[in-house]
Amino acid sequence: MERIPILKLGDALLVTIQVDMHDQLASALEEDLTAKIVAVRARGVLIDISALEIVDSFIGRMLDNIAAVSRILDADTVVVGMRPAVAITLVELGLSLNGVKTALDVERGMAMIRRHAYLNPDDDDHDGE
Repeated sequence: MERIPILKLGDALLVTIQVDMHDQLASALEEDLTAKIVAVRARGVLIDISALEIVDSFIGRMLDNIAAVSRILDADTVVVGMRPAVAITLVELGLSLNGVKTALDVERGMAMIRRHAYLNPDDDDHDGE
């Protein structure tokens, strides 16, 4: 089965969505991401959607679900690379993406995740990197 790669980048996980999502792939991503957050004790999830030209309600719900699961596991979700047309479509579909933070690019998104890790350090394991 096709999988979306999840890369560890400091205290965060980086997911770059470059293919059309379907139900099975989205479910696999949610499961893989949840397991990886726990395994590496990630403080954030950065999802790059810059390759997506079109986002429908399915993708919007998937992003919302990932953010909810990540939040429960104490990891912020930041979506980066959103094109203006995608933002307009999400608003027109009535998807507010509660709990999903957005940034223009990976650098700004990582800064948001670092702030979260700094403001909520885990005294037992956090090494301040």
